Amino acid sequence: MRYIIYGPGGIGGVVGGRLSQAGRDVVLIARGAHAAAIRDAGLRVESPDASDVLDLPIVEHPRELTFEAGDVVLIAVKGQDSAGALAALALAAPVDLPVVCLQNGVANEEVALRHFRNVYAVPVLCPTGHMEPGTVVAYSSPITGIFDIGRYPSGIDDRASAISADLAGATFSSVARPDVMRWKWAKLLANLANSIEAICGPIGAESRLVPMVRAEGEAALRAAGIDFASADEDRERRGDLLSIRPVEGQRRGGGSSWQSLARGVGSIESDYLNGEIVLLGRVHGVPTPVNEILQRTANRLAAERTPPGTMTEDDVLALV
Repeated sequence: MRYIIYGPGGIGGVVGGRLSQAGRDVVLIARGAHAAAIRDAGLRVESPDASDVLDLPIVEHPRELTFEAGDVVLIAVKGQDSAGALAALALAAPVDLPVVCLQNGVANEEVALRHFRNVYAVPVLCPTGHMEPGTVVAYSSPITGIFDIGRYPSGIDDRASAISADLAGATFSSVARPDVMRWKWAKLLANLANSIEAICGPIGAESRLVPMVRAEGEAALRAAGIDFASADEDRERRGDLLSIRPVEGQRRGGGSSWQSLARGVGSIESDYLNGEIVLLGRVHGVPTPVNEILQRTANRLAAERTPPGTMTEDDVLALV
């Protein structure tokens, strides 16, 4: 299989880099300064153990590729960019191209299924960073991340098993799961705290907002009749696989939403994290005021290019 990484930022860049290091055929689709830096100097993959520069082929648009039998696309753009990326891909690629959603949130797969017949879901458990063009950082070693995979909306097939095996051979823990969406919904509940970290800065177990957003999320999912893996199941799957350590003496600043504000990109994925719970709450009559405030506040800060950590939890609670 050839792996086409669409969006080689923190997650996509690390996955593409590790697959290439494991001997897999990899090509990247990126744009702007990131694409230019990779083309000029290679993709730098930093980790607690090494700093590697990889010479990987790169294009800026799917139409620049000639798609072949055996190609698999790993979509790793943020949720707010999925529709545009998938529409561009659909204009260039065959309808039976396998598309793997290596993304937070649960809305990407349905968008992909509008364009492609074979869609796969992956709950993303992988601490990475992407703060400067041409460089991605993997903070966990020796296991880089946990990427289980299954067909969307359910089931497994030979391709899912083959992708899982390739990931497992490239420093990831991976199993093929027929009920993969149960695990993506569980990951969504965990990702509801992303906006809190972006708005308020690094948060700990003592945060008052985290149990509030999770309680709203679980209530909305139950009202909608959506099954999700329990917190105990999630803890058992994670175990002690991920070992997060400093890279070149620097600790990870924050997760994907924190990084969006820190880089000042002008957008953030809160519509597809907290906003997913808000949507379900409105449809099923479940109040979700904390998630709603986090969604709207994160979007405002991103649009204004405000740095992360500029509000306190009390500031947020005062808005609820």
